[in-house]
Amino acid sequence: MTTVKKRIYIAAPMFSEADRDYNEKVTKRIEELGFTCYLPQRNEAINDKTKCASSIPIYEGDTEELRKADILVCLLDGATIDPGVAAEIGCVAGWNTMNAKYNLSVPIYGLFTDSRDGTNTPAHSNALLSKMKLLNEEVAESQFPYVNLYVVGAIKKYGKIVSSVDSLINILADIDKGV
Repeated sequence: MTTVKKRIYIAAPMFSEADRDYNEKVTKRIEELGFTCYLPQRNEAINDKTKCASSIPIYEGDTEELRKADILVCLLDGATIDPGVAAEIGCVAGWNTMNAKYNLSVPIYGLFTDSRDGTNTPAHSNALLSKMKLLNEEVAESQFPYVNLYVVGAIKKYGKIVSSVDSLINILADIDKGV
């Protein structure tokens, strides 16, 4: 019996060389597992940023690929979650919500590698900041990144957020094995 590899849509920021290089690195690791990946930056017909991009073809082309996806992988790093990535998460989460009565959903996995990942408890955070004499005394001294909790909730409702490429690869390898 031959199993068909799942299609993965990679939602990622793509406007800097560093972003594009990182996206390729992560996507190649996933493709090494045998998955078919759609990485929007590779679709030069609609996403060539050296030319004048047009919004409707970008929306239609990427949405068509989102609809074909069996899994959504989102790269969440940056000052905030990239707006396009957040929109792609919202589309898939919305479809999942509408299809819940049919028990159909597309898993969503987020990759958040920020070293300030915010996993400390608020009590620990407050104690740390108080010790540093920063709590309620200094503006703009947050030691933790901002991640929109609505978007995080959409991901966690239908999947998981991990903090390393290796963790993401392990999850996808398990999915491929049917675990």
